[in-house]
Order: sequence, then C-alpha cells, then structure tokens
Amino acid sequence: MKSLEDLRVVTEESVEVDDDKSYVRITFRPTVPHCHLPNIIGLCIYAKLLKSLPARFKVDVRVAPGTHATEASVNKRLGDKERIAAALENPDFMSLLN
Repeated sequence: MKSLEDLRVVTEESVEVDDDKSYVRITFRPTVPHCHLPNIIGLCIYAKLLKSLPARFKVDVRVAPGTHATEASVNKRLGDKERIAAALENPDFMSLLN
C-alpha cells in the first residue's frame, strides 16, 4: 500500500510549522484534478494532526492552488471548524480513519 507521501499528495515541502505561533498548515495535492476524495483526505490529515500535536496548535489543511477542479469548495469545507468537529464525532468517519 502506498502512503500519501509515496503518491506525492503530501510532501515535506507542503508542511509549514510555526512553533512560536503554534500553527501548522498542510497543503496537499490530490492525485488527479477530479479526485473524488479530497474532503476525506483533508479530514484524515486534519484528524491525524490533532492526535499528534499538542492542543495549543492551530491546524490548517488546504488543497494546493490549481490542483483540484473544486479547490475553492474543498478549502471552504476544510476551513469550516464546525463541519470538521462534526466529522470527527461521526462514528462512521472515525472507523474509516482508524
């Protein structure tokens, strides 16, 4: 099984960390412009960061500019903290994630 890094969805260059400001941003690249999973990929990245980082960090996950046909709507959904919280409380999503 290939990882997101193997597929170049997430690379070291796409990770920004500002420890002083407690801020992390991941900018990911879907494998194709019409990928049907960017919301799920973004949520999985977000959930993994929340589990891995100290609670003081603000997490931002986005689709890289020009890499997906519905980039603006995906980024809007990934920026909606209430939607993210609801997804992370959803048992079906959490079973998928685990």
